[in-house]
Amino acid sequence: MKAFMKKYSNIIAIIGLVALLAAGVIALIMKSFSIPVEISLIVAVIFLGAYGIFNPEKILSFFQGRQAKHGANSLVMTLSVLVIIVVVNIIGYKNTVRWDLTADKTNSLTKETLSTLKSLKEDVYAQAFFSSNTSSTDAKTLLLNFKSSSNGKFDYKFIDPNQEPAAANAAGITRDGTIVLTMGSSKEIITSVTENDITSAIIRLQSPEDKIIYTLVGEGEPSFTTNAATSFYYANQELKSKNYTIKDLNLISESKVPEDAKAVIIAGPQKPLSENEVSILKDYVDKGGSLLIMYEPTVMTQFGDSPDPLSTYLSSTWGMTLENDFVVDMTANASSTAVVTKYGSHEITKNLTNMASILPSARTIKVDTTKKDLTLTELAYTSSQSWAEFDLASLKDNKVKFDAGTDQQGPLVVAASGLNPSTKARIVVFGDSDFVTDSYYQYYSNADLFINAVDWVSNQDALITLTSREQTTRLLVTPSGYGLSAILLGTVVLIPAAIILAAIIVFVRRRREV
Repeated sequence: MKAFMKKYSNIIAIIGLVALLAAGVIALIMKSFSIPVEISLIVAVIFLGAYGIFNPEKILSFFQGRQAKHGANSLVMTLSVLVIIVVVNIIGYKNTVRWDLTADKTNSLTKETLSTLKSLKEDVYAQAFFSSNTSSTDAKTLLLNFKSSSNGKFDYKFIDPNQEPAAANAAGITRDGTIVLTMGSSKEIITSVTENDITSAIIRLQSPEDKIIYTLVGEGEPSFTTNAATSFYYANQELKSKNYTIKDLNLISESKVPEDAKAVIIAGPQKPLSENEVSILKDYVDKGGSLLIMYEPTVMTQFGDSPDPLSTYLSSTWGMTLENDFVVDMTANASSTAVVTKYGSHEITKNLTNMASILPSARTIKVDTTKKDLTLTELAYTSSQSWAEFDLASLKDNKVKFDAGTDQQGPLVVAASGLNPSTKARIVVFGDSDFVTDSYYQYYSNADLFINAVDWVSNQDALITLTSREQTTRLLVTPSGYGLSAILLGTVVLIPAAIILAAIIVFVRRRREV
């Protein structure tokens, strides 16, 4: 056995050294003295110890020979370099000073954000819920910038909601890529990773206010509190997680909209609002109030041929006319579903680029962009393969087809917003309400579209405007002609030839010394 071990002692030593190296590499990667590190060290000790036991004469001869001196020098130099590296890393870890060497300071926070962080009186803690399905690279960079500039007042942690579902449920998380900011007992949730969103959330944490949203009831609207496929329960839960308080409002029994209302939501009424209800809403809007209106096609309601005072008010006062049609979209699996892939330029849709929304049953909105004293925006468009079907009877008979004489070819507007600069009143109108129900709320960007609209009508969209950075345009000019030939000659011929020539010279000199 001893002869066998002695014969293969070199292999045993190599295995021990490899195990020792593996322990060091794993410790650096995992940044902890973990079980794999312990196992690697145990293997290294066993194999290196075996080498020393079965081949002691090689160890003694090494330390007594000339090689020992050179080996000792090399060992001292190696240990010195390792000590320097360790000390530098420790200093760097404890002193997180960062430099932004980009010309336009791309990786630096704006002066408004830095001022906000400097004014923090309490600590802010961010929980970033990102699974492996969602890239967290931008979020990590941004949150690190906030932490580094906060003088210890801002910290964060990344959590995988799939690995830690209890933490996600406790935080009220319904979507991947959500960041929860807490300060004391206050909480803010953001679903888009931008400096402006995080800074605005911190400002809201420092100045908490009641954000009360009233939802209209009395005309057969789906419930915001019942958990059902046709209700708005998921939307209600997310609004609550963003510190909104949701209350019912029945204008049949109430004479006015409460003064504490940030906005009123009218979601999927099955019957037309009365003249008196619309008059109350008009008075509220004239004083700077905001409405979020989500209408269904009349064929999906009990409107029939009854007058619709709210639709008339929107058309005459706000230049947004709800057409009596039904969107048919041939790009969807069900042609009755309108697919939105293009959005207008607006605060509501700024983070929805390259994202889709689906509206299960929609009608179109005609926007009068020439309306004076109003800022009107077409928010969402269907595809070019859709059309507005005006023959609603054909829907019941399942004989829908495009009629160039009466129907309108897509793209079609299915959502619009209006702002009165003088009164600060805001209105958002959707030609569908089903996209917010529990059956569709978490599909595609439906939730983002709705929540963004609520934030906008509630004046939560622009608490701070960050200084825009000047973008430095950089162009790579590719050399041509003699320049390109010189580069090719130097990299492919001259540099390799110089290396080979140096090797030959060293080899010849060593041969002569021997």
